[in-house]
Amino acid sequence: MSNWSLGLAVLGVLAYAAVSHGLMTRDAASPWTAGVLLGPPVLALALFAWRARRWLPLALVAVALAALGMALARGSVASMSLVYLLQHAGIHVALGVAFAASVHGTDSLIGRLAARVHPLTPAMQVWTRRVTQAWALYFLAMAAASVAVWLTGSLARWSWLASFGTPLGAAALFVGEHRLRYRIHPEFERATLRDVVRAWRRPAACGTARS
Repeated sequence: MSNWSLGLAVLGVLAYAAVSHGLMTRDAASPWTAGVLLGPPVLALALFAWRARRWLPLALVAVALAALGMALARGSVASMSLVYLLQHAGIHVALGVAFAASVHGTDSLIGRLAARVHPLTPAMQVWTRRVTQAWALYFLAMAAASVAVWLTGSLARWSWLASFGTPLGAAALFVGEHRLRYRIHPEFERATLRDVVRAWRRPAACGTARS
């Protein structure tokens, strides 16, 4: 991924965050707001579940759409804000649990992904396990913060957290880990952002061979 592509991606994320925050604070109960805020993650989950033939996620999508329809029918800001909270906190809890559950000894989710880019030394396996645990803690902490801020009753403050705090926090952890990794372990083989994206897309059966 070139610097231009990365810059455009960052601008796109920030633009989406700004639009989401504006819609949330102006008309949280609008179907347009619901479509912008909930459409992308619901469609992404539905597409993943359909391609992987995972029927439980598809059922969850159906339940989420039904709940969204009921909330929209009520036309209540309180009802819709609860739906947004459940979506935001629920996704982070699911990710936190998935990352934490993947840690078995020196094996971990990030370790398996890294192994698709290059062979891992024992030191790399330990590092990827710790990074997986750090991401699990981040996701769970973000879910807790989401609930705590929502309970204060300030939808605008919660929207700031969900729209801007979420992507900025994830970016800070990603960049911070990348810098710390090579400061502590300069012997680790370098991996580009393109390698990381390919690792996420590549099936596990491809093993550790570099494309």
